[in-house]
Parts: sequence; structure tokens; C-alpha cells
Amino acid sequence: MKTLKNKTVLITGATSGIGFACANKFAKEKANLILFARRTELLKEISEELKNKFKIKIYYAGLDVRKKNDVKKAFAVLPDEWKNIDVLVNNAGLARGLDKIDAGSSANWDEMIDTNLKGLLYVTAEALKFMVPRKCGHIINMGSTAGHEVYPSGNVYCATKFGVKALSQAFRIDLLDKNIKVTSVDPGMVDTNFSAVRFNGDKERAKLVYKGLKPLSGDDVADVILYCAKTPEHVCINDIVVTPTAQANSIFSFRKE
Repeated sequence: MKTLKNKTVLITGATSGIGFACANKFAKEKANLILFARRTELLKEISEELKNKFKIKIYYAGLDVRKKNDVKKAFAVLPDEWKNIDVLVNNAGLARGLDKIDAGSSANWDEMIDTNLKGLLYVTAEALKFMVPRKCGHIINMGSTAGHEVYPSGNVYCATKFGVKALSQAFRIDLLDKNIKVTSVDPGMVDTNFSAVRFNGDKERAKLVYKGLKPLSGDDVADVILYCAKTPEHVCINDIVVTPTAQANSIFSFRKE
């Protein structure tokens, strides 16, 4: 396995859940971090804490990946020392609502499509401007088991994750001659703030999603992402599905009473 010491790792959605866990895991490996997230004050606190704890360099900026011009600007103002991006973790993403398609909210649809697909594309396009000339780099996209099977009322969220799967496969083909790795990490149930966001802060409803089984943690998924990032130069994990032991896929799981 290769070392990540002094490598530059960019993580979106870095203030919570899997993104926050990734920031900690990569910092422990002595990688230098570029952290993007919407909550700038929290991002500042996290960056200072990781910088002091692991003695690494961190560049951070408040960013909503849905805003194309803001994404372009964030990359345009990167200091030269931060432009050699070795690993991009496209973690920013969300689900909104769990409604059947006839009762769905177009505002929720737009937010999921704009974040999970368009935001991923905006960030990747800018990062590739630095990776392609160097002919090296690794793009790790946050997929989901929802990109493999559709579940009831998952409609648009599932569509976005099927889209992430398709984009990951397309990136891999398009970037073969650029020596750039592309990986999709597709988790099942993960106990982060994902369900609370989906249900607009209803924590009790969010808890029911994981009732009767032990879900993955953000750290569990970050460990998988880290493993993918550390594979030797000639090895690329294209797609990896990770679920709790009690979950087979997006539809089938076993819950204790």
C-alpha cells in the first residue's frame, strides 16, 4: 500500500458524517487537506483542530457545490502549493424527503439533483484541470446501494445515485489515458445525519431507519475510502459496495425485534 504522507486530498462536505470521518482518517495518514463545506465557521473549527492534532497543512473554504460560479472561483483562488490535488473525495450529497413520486416536492428534487449530480460534476471538472496535466490523481465518488437497486419512495434520490454510478464508470473510461483512477464507494445504511437531513431534522423518525440493526458508521465508510486511496499505483478499485452485516442491499435487511 502506498503512503499518503504529504499528498493533497480534497474533501467536499467535510463538516459532518462520512466527510468529517474522511478528514480525520486522511489527516492521521499525514496527508494535507483541502476541505470544502457550506458551514464555514464549523469548517474553521475542524480545520484548526486537525491541523494542531496531526501537524498537517489544511486549506479550507466555505462552498456550496451547487453553485457553479462559486465552485469555479474556489478553485481559481487556490494557492499554487494546493493545486497538485492527488485525491478528490466527492462526498457532498444528500437526500430530501421520502415521498412517492406523485406526492414529491420539486424543490427537493432540484436540491438532490443539483447537489448529488451537478455539484459532483462542477467540482470534478475543476479538479481535473490540475490532475490531467500531471497525468495522475484519484477521484473517489460517494455512491450508494441506492444506485444499484431502487427502493420504495426513493425515486429521485435513487436516480441521482444511479447517475453517480454511471458518471463514475464514464469518468473511468474517459480518463484511462490520463492515468487517473476513479472509484465509486457505495454504502448502505450509515448512521450519520443523513436521515435527519432527509426528514428535515426529525430525529425520532431518523432513528427508526436503523431500528433493530447495527448500521455502518461514518468511520467504517471512511476506512474503505482510505483503503481505496492507498492502493498501489497500478491498482484501481472501480466500485465497492459496503453494507452492515444485517443488510444485503437497498431492499433487504434483517432487523431484530
